Amino acid sequence: MEIGQRLTSILPANRIKTRLIDLVAYAADAGFYHLQPKAVVLPVSEKEIQDLFVFSHENAIPLTFRTAGTSLSGQSVTDGILVDLSQFWNKIIVEENGDKVRVQPGITGALVNAHLKKYKKKIGPDPSSINSAMMGGILSNNSSGMCCGVVNNSYHTTKYIRFILPNGKVFSTENPEDYKRFQLECAAVYYKIASLRERILNNEELQQLIRRKYKTKNTVGYSVNSFIDYDEPLDILAHLLIGAEGTLGFISEAVLNTIADYPMKATALIYFPSIYDACSAIVPLTISGAEAVELMDRASLRSIEHIMGVPDLLKSLPEQAAALLVEYQGNTEEELQAKVQQFLNLSSNLSLVNQPHFTRDAAEQDFLWKLRKGMFPAVGAVRASGTTVILEDVAFPVEKLGDAILDLQQLFAKYNYHNAIIFGHAKDGNIHFVVTQAFDSATEIARYDSFLNEVVELVVKKYDGTLKAEHGTGRNMAPFVETEWGIELYTIMRELKLIIDPRQLLNPGVIINDDKKAHIKNLKDLPQVEEEVDKCIECGYCEHKCPSRNLTLTPRQRIVVRRELAALQNKGDKKAHQQLLSQYQYDGMDTCAVDGMCATACPVDINTGMLIKRLRRENHGEFSNNVALWVAKKIGFVAQIVALGLRAGVRLNKVFGENTTRNITESLRKLVPAVPLWSNQIVPAPAFSQFITPDLREKEQSVNVVYFPTCISRVMGGSADGKKSTIETIISVSQKAGINLLIPDGVQNSCCGQIYSSKGFSKAYEYNSNQTIELLWKWTLGGKLPVVLDITSCTHTLHDCRPVLTDENKKRFDSINILDSIDYIADYVLPKVEVRNKKNNVVLHPVCSTYKMGIEGKFRKIAEKLSNQVTVPMHVGCCGMAGDRGFLFPELTHSATAQEAGDVKDVKFEGYFSSAKTCEMAMSDAVGKNYESIVYLIDECV
Repeated sequence: MEIGQRLTSILPANRIKTRLIDLVAYAADAGFYHLQPKAVVLPVSEKEIQDLFVFSHENAIPLTFRTAGTSLSGQSVTDGILVDLSQFWNKIIVEENGDKVRVQPGITGALVNAHLKKYKKKIGPDPSSINSAMMGGILSNNSSGMCCGVVNNSYHTTKYIRFILPNGKVFSTENPEDYKRFQLECAAVYYKIASLRERILNNEELQQLIRRKYKTKNTVGYSVNSFIDYDEPLDILAHLLIGAEGTLGFISEAVLNTIADYPMKATALIYFPSIYDACSAIVPLTISGAEAVELMDRASLRSIEHIMGVPDLLKSLPEQAAALLVEYQGNTEEELQAKVQQFLNLSSNLSLVNQPHFTRDAAEQDFLWKLRKGMFPAVGAVRASGTTVILEDVAFPVEKLGDAILDLQQLFAKYNYHNAIIFGHAKDGNIHFVVTQAFDSATEIARYDSFLNEVVELVVKKYDGTLKAEHGTGRNMAPFVETEWGIELYTIMRELKLIIDPRQLLNPGVIINDDKKAHIKNLKDLPQVEEEVDKCIECGYCEHKCPSRNLTLTPRQRIVVRRELAALQNKGDKKAHQQLLSQYQYDGMDTCAVDGMCATACPVDINTGMLIKRLRRENHGEFSNNVALWVAKKIGFVAQIVALGLRAGVRLNKVFGENTTRNITESLRKLVPAVPLWSNQIVPAPAFSQFITPDLREKEQSVNVVYFPTCISRVMGGSADGKKSTIETIISVSQKAGINLLIPDGVQNSCCGQIYSSKGFSKAYEYNSNQTIELLWKWTLGGKLPVVLDITSCTHTLHDCRPVLTDENKKRFDSINILDSIDYIADYVLPKVEVRNKKNNVVLHPVCSTYKMGIEGKFRKIAEKLSNQVTVPMHVGCCGMAGDRGFLFPELTHSATAQEAGDVKDVKFEGYFSSAKTCEMAMSDAVGKNYESIVYLIDECV
């Protein structure tokens, strides 16, 4: 019996993944190891976890727990059963007015901080991957980060832990009775931990070693400091689980003490002539109270200097230069300024390239931190195609940091890592260095092995440093744990693992590994595939933005599968290649919303949607391209046919019941899947011809703005609440502001081209784009008048059409001012009207294009002027509608909107607003309330 069938005794089939595409998709994490699991399971309860432990033991199959898969040392991949916790383990409860927070492993650190924000608190760990990294990984890797140092890391801020051991026993340090129960039910483990503690306490040399090692960041091996920090074996075990990388048990819940989230911040990027000069500034900065001191060498700065908005000075720095990203934090401006001034008073004694400028502007601060947090993936993206990116994570005593870095740079030169970079948390002596190389030959693997062995010697023997400061031991440093800690403490770690997991089935090979060459086995191959794919280093930063993440694949997984397809083709494995390609059609292609939101989280702006669009283009033959081109040329006629169909569907519902048309289309879809599913949110718009302005020549003197009603508004822009249509509402709003609109004749035969772009019909998209720009040039009198669109995604499509325009139309495009309805309301309407009827509270759904166009803030500000309270849901994201995806694959929108709808359903709002009709329909279906365009809000309030 196959493993998937055997697992159905524990889990329902829909939470067991054994298809080839699933196994391939989960074979990689952010590190440079690759292991394909036998099955991927998604448990929802502790009982199912306990049953999985039993299954593992009965079948001798390893278990590995995984949340976001952003770990860098190979600790979240396996050739056994991978337990994915990212979907169903996301509960959070803020307690004691924000002083504590109770979390499950599957919620991201950023979301936890978002819940804590109103209490002016945050969790202590602040890894650069916090937007994607989940609490299970943050705890299991003992994550720290940029500001928390060794005081506020996961180990020191965790108050209580609830966990399950491999024997199935569940304990919580929050329950006093569990301390006695642990002694009774797990006597062997209890007394072993007690004896190991006694062994350490009786050896002063071991105690001193532990204390010295944990003065700096250290995640090598198990958290043996727990043996001298705690008395009770249950407390010791609980804190051993922090940083154990899922090798000792499963953490199902934790309560963390929070720390202050200071409201005032001052941030500066300070440049130095050399990295040694930068290191000399660390102590003065620390003494002056800097919360963060982030080091970046010249090579790392070079990897980001192409990013728009980077200071010009950065691009002209000398070859030996370096920089420190410094941030001070405080409760008041006075407190903040005192800290900054203390450093400025000392800065005259330092070698500086520039006079430090500390910004208080939140947007500027976010940009500086984005540069720093994205440095590792950014470096990976500029590596040679086909090579792997390796990030090592070490720490040195701060006073030795400058010398240690110079020695590391000599090793880079010795082993021909000419593009190596160094960056990291300088205040803690913690640096990361990145090298890139191929693992496609024995010579290359041997080069890395020799290099790493010399790094180990340098860090441990010469500088008494730490081999892994915050990224966890993983497979990468498992062979060197004994080198770091010595034989006695390594023996204690081995005995600990053996007593808790005697079958060695829980994440084997991680932390404790007898294979001294484990770090150069199961290495990830990154074959050359295509431009979009080759840039990706599989960091996983994109995944939390993806609307299909809980349904099929994430952007990272779409890329991982593309790489495997290339690998199978290179091997000549036609059967597996065809199977994977077939499965990729639905998982990779059909259910990708091509919304591009992944690029907003990707440090190197990889837009997986653009990859899917290109693949769709390549899948279209000449016939289908010609059909699409014909539709583009006859868009007015096609729109009329669609409008007739919509009206017929509405009539059917009125005569035979409200779900009649939906039931009919549902039945048809079983025979012809391409038939769109009817939505009861569809309300046909009134006949468009009545709105056309008769003659441009008569109007041109009085026209202020050209209005380009989009296809969707012309066809289905009616209101589900029986109000005016979208077009009528924009006309009404304009009249109230004294703005004369021109709705030109001919607009009914034009389109922004979004539908052809997203479906990959390049000929039709190119035709539509050029035709529309030619018409806009005419209607706007050669760019003299602005033009406004009423669907944000259509506005964004026009904004992005320049690459497919003719040279003449590119010149025209550059002169035309294309406005979204959000821009129009904020910049043209609101300044000319009086707000008389403010709403009490409204909720917003900013569509993807508002983020990509940078107008989400403007959207919110409009609502804030028209309502006393404005809510943007905690889980706001892409609804997955993507124009028509929700009609063709309704399961995508259902999955994508589930969490956001959960945020909204239990609160009563006076209004629900967005800026794209089909997205409004998706959210209306999900929430059970009528979402409508923001133009309705201003029409009702002024």
